[in-house]
Amino acid sequence: MLEIIYEDAHYVAINKPNGLLVHRTRIAEEKKEFALQMLRDQLGYHLYTVHRLDRGTSGVLLFAKSSEAATPIVQAFEAREPDKTYFAVVRGYTPEAATIDNPIRPDKDHKHKEPQDAITHYERLATVELPIPVGPYQTARYSLVKIKPETGRMHQIRKHFAHIRHYIVGDKRHGDWRHNKMFLEELGSPYLLLHAAELRFQHPFTGENISIKAQLPQNTLRLCKDFGWHDVVADQETLPQPLPELID
Repeated sequence: MLEIIYEDAHYVAINKPNGLLVHRTRIAEEKKEFALQMLRDQLGYHLYTVHRLDRGTSGVLLFAKSSEAATPIVQAFEAREPDKTYFAVVRGYTPEAATIDNPIRPDKDHKHKEPQDAITHYERLATVELPIPVGPYQTARYSLVKIKPETGRMHQIRKHFAHIRHYIVGDKRHGDWRHNKMFLEELGSPYLLLHAAELRFQHPFTGENISIKAQLPQNTLRLCKDFGWHDVVADQETLPQPLPELID
């Protein structure tokens, strides 16, 4: 059963787990479970997608309960009005704060289109150095970053951190396979460490400023505890408080 973290007369949001597709796609016809279908079956009525998260990304995923409710919120996303906050674990020590301004090329099905403007802001919250050899190095360094994408291009965050060579851990397409392998084999972490922690928007029908927050997955919480980041994560206003007890 999917975790519902927000619901009103017009919208419903879940905390999407890692590995779950939002809806059926051409390249994933063989998959039997999708967030849209699962939530529809869980609630017993039709739903409409208004934005998307990559399959590997966890966190806030919003749906509309009618086409009339979907239209204004889709338009708001197209106008870049909702405020989105993500957390990620990336390779290396990033700068304390920076903006990545690098156009995103369309996927292979739209090669004729020009690269689209894409802007991602981030700040480093914590770092860790692990005594585990990866590649030519005897230790491995990682950063916990808080990310605010200004635009919403496909795979934008993953592509942008690959562009600055601070690959998101667990990213099989745009990441560094050596670090992914180490996290899987040494730390028991098979997931993409990218989480949509908060979505803020003005409600199209009530005018209320809505803030929807999604707790980090247990796998990420476990790593944060192991890396000494639990207090840093707990201090973030973009996560539900208090944080649950971590599993040893």
